[in-house]
Amino acid sequence: MKVKIIKPDTTLYEGEATLLQLPGTGGLFEILENHAPIISSLSAGTIRLQAEGEEEKRFDIKAGVVKGQQNEILLLVQ
Repeated sequence: MKVKIIKPDTTLYEGEATLLQLPGTGGLFEILENHAPIISSLSAGTIRLQAEGEEEKRFDIKAGVVKGQQNEILLLVQ
């Protein structure tokens, strides 16, 4: 799935991923390929991103939102 993680002043990540683990306001949750459409708020924590054949990437955030549909995930974070 295509993932884009954007902060107000920079793009943290743009590329493919097979798994995202996000710090939702109700707790951690994961997004895999073909996930149902989603919009959710994010709290302070760490985004874990796994791309096929690559080491896991981690991004610490203070807050944000995620929107996902049709294997395209957009995260706007602080």
